[in-house]
Amino acid sequence: MKKISLLTTGANGLVGSKFTQLYSNKYKFDSLEISHPTKPIDITNKDQVMSAFEKSEADTVVHLAAFTDVTTAWEQKGDKNGLAYQVNVNGTKNILQACQKFNKFLVHVSTAYVFDGEKSSIYTETDTPKPIEWYGQTKYEAEQLILESEISWSILRIDQPFRSDSFPKTDVAHRIINGLITDSLHPVFINHFFGPTFIDDFAKVLDYFVSSKTTGLFHATSGEKWSDYEFAQTIKQTHQLSGDVRPGDLTEYLKSVNRPYQKNTALSNKKLTKILPFKLKTVEEAIAQIKI
Repeated sequence: MKKISLLTTGANGLVGSKFTQLYSNKYKFDSLEISHPTKPIDITNKDQVMSAFEKSEADTVVHLAAFTDVTTAWEQKGDKNGLAYQVNVNGTKNILQACQKFNKFLVHVSTAYVFDGEKSSIYTETDTPKPIEWYGQTKYEAEQLILESEISWSILRIDQPFRSDSFPKTDVAHRIINGLITDSLHPVFINHFFGPTFIDDFAKVLDYFVSSKTTGLFHATSGEKWSDYEFAQTIKQTHQLSGDVRPGDLTEYLKSVNRPYQKNTALSNKKLTKILPFKLKTVEEAIAQIKI
């Protein structure tokens, strides 16, 4: 069967590489990557993006590329010439304009960091974003560009993604695993909450949106709310790791850092699960699938 052409950005990253790995038999990936050995494409360069879109027969683009180092982004706060803004906002603007010119459907991956983290319960798609740091601000501005555009799109927000296998960029689960194995795990917060995203499942979500071209804004996480401490304890117990999990206090930690930190980024996925033709794994089921 002939493979389906699909434009991607960020296909070499933590999330994108799992998607391309799982669906290499279905899609022919036209990857826009600055690190490509023979055809490097910088998404902040509009001419390069336009040229790549024009050459591709794909009718859909999955936009995963982003500057995701939250601490480094904070150091660039307010700097629209900084890499975080250039990639997250201007790069997305270039992708958008190319989608409009060449009539392509956009699947855009965003983040729970568009919220301020002050809500005690999990966030829904109807909650108003209010970013408190620069990474979240740039991703929010990218969302706004898409919402105001005339193209067909879907926005999928995720939070703290982790995958079943290890990857050069260590995810939240493997960071805990490595710390437990070496008994060097830093204290983990009992009063910070998030909504883990299992990348292996999220890859299936991406495939669904590419195939169905479902439009709208969706939260694509586990739909569960976990503290860092509960998450680490579950990993330790599930895989019978010997290191200690020590409780940490976010309030105390915030006294020693100079950037904001959301207290809660957990997202409700009820809107998404109503339309998916498959069931997402629970966080406990996902943790059990991690290969140690």
